[in-house]
Amino acid sequence: MTLRTVNVTRYITPLREGGSLPALAEADDDFKYVVKFRGSGHGTKMLISELIGGVVAKLLNLRVPELVFVQLDEGFGQTEGDEEIQDLLQGSRGLNLGLHFLSGALTYDPVATKIDGLTASMIVWMDAFLTNVDRTVKNTNMLMWHKELWLIDHGATLYFHHSWTNHMKQALTPFALIKDHVLLRFADQLEQADIECKKILTEKVIREIVDMIPDEFANWTENGETPESIREIYFEFLTERLKNSTLFLNEALNARKKLI
Repeated sequence: MTLRTVNVTRYITPLREGGSLPALAEADDDFKYVVKFRGSGHGTKMLISELIGGVVAKLLNLRVPELVFVQLDEGFGQTEGDEEIQDLLQGSRGLNLGLHFLSGALTYDPVATKIDGLTASMIVWMDAFLTNVDRTVKNTNMLMWHKELWLIDHGATLYFHHSWTNHMKQALTPFALIKDHVLLRFADQLEQADIECKKILTEKVIREIVDMIPDEFANWTENGETPESIREIYFEFLTERLKNSTLFLNEALNARKKLI
């Protein structure tokens, strides 16, 4: 499991609908990317959420724009006129994360486009597993591109890491917020999704996923953590949650019964 690394050559425009002020930028491979910056208020924990969420979705055969590591050199952003953006870019020098830009994509509308039951169930299961609080009717974080559903923006997953305490206890939460999931109504094969997802996300695979977290992202050391110990906490959280998937599976099943 590896990601390509690209270098940003041109900052095009901020995407101000995102709370972390992502931007559309061009890289040295001549492709455009939606770049998530380490210098945003959410810091590198948001980048870890984005990385793990995107890789998990890809492994579950869900459509996600290509994820890449994005390098910003020392001089980038010095000529930017907007002071807020200049500060963001200067605070983001080094390694960041980007998603391939889907030109012409439209925001997913659950009224206009229904999703098949198994796909919806896989997405709901994944978001309950990763504790994704941000796939609601108000903000679906899904796009329709070439008549196919694509998942974007997993920066709001794994919210346990913002407190960084009692991660094993937090791994056992049923995730009541799944009741607000935009696809819950369509997710009529949740038990099958649980079986399929757990076949793919083995302990070995989880280890490989967390090993993808760069040292530059695992960079908070206020309690003496090292990048290795930080990766280990993510591994323990995810494997414990996976072993106890019935907790969040039953929560989703019960929420769906109330919905329909």
